[in-house]
Amino acid sequence: MTEHGLGVSISEIARGAGVHASSIQRRWGTRENVMLDALLTYSQEKLPIPDTGALRGDLVAFGRSIAGYLATPLGEAVAQTMAATDDDPALAAGRTRFWESRYDTARVIIDRAVDRDEVAADTDPELALELLVAPLHFRKLLTRQAVDDDFVERLVDALMRGLTS
Repeated sequence: MTEHGLGVSISEIARGAGVHASSIQRRWGTRENVMLDALLTYSQEKLPIPDTGALRGDLVAFGRSIAGYLATPLGEAVAQTMAATDDDPALAAGRTRFWESRYDTARVIIDRAVDRDEVAADTDPELALELLVAPLHFRKLLTRQAVDDDFVERLVDALMRGLTS
């Protein structure tokens, strides 16, 4: 799909997969659903959950992988799609599915930190992860400022102060 760009048709998707277009339509319904599913799957593969043995290391590694992903054409396309102001029901459902999946997968970073007594047991994993992810997306999509390793480390250090105070 990525070699044809985001404007690929269901017929082209079916041809590339070696199946009939009706099979694609039955499974996904719309071209947008096919593309969203492919983008989400690719995103999951490109953003593995690190396990460095310490919360700070995990957050830095995760932040760096997000920043690296957002710097790719596909990562930027996913971020822009997720931030689109047109909230058609399919896009809104896909965005909800994306973030629920990401938080469910990444919450282990905070769960492990709780188990290691690095943060309090009542730490909200989703909020902690959102405090890391949101500034990365904000810089990429809105201010278009650099998201380099130094920024990720400063961001994580500020987050750590909030989580451990």
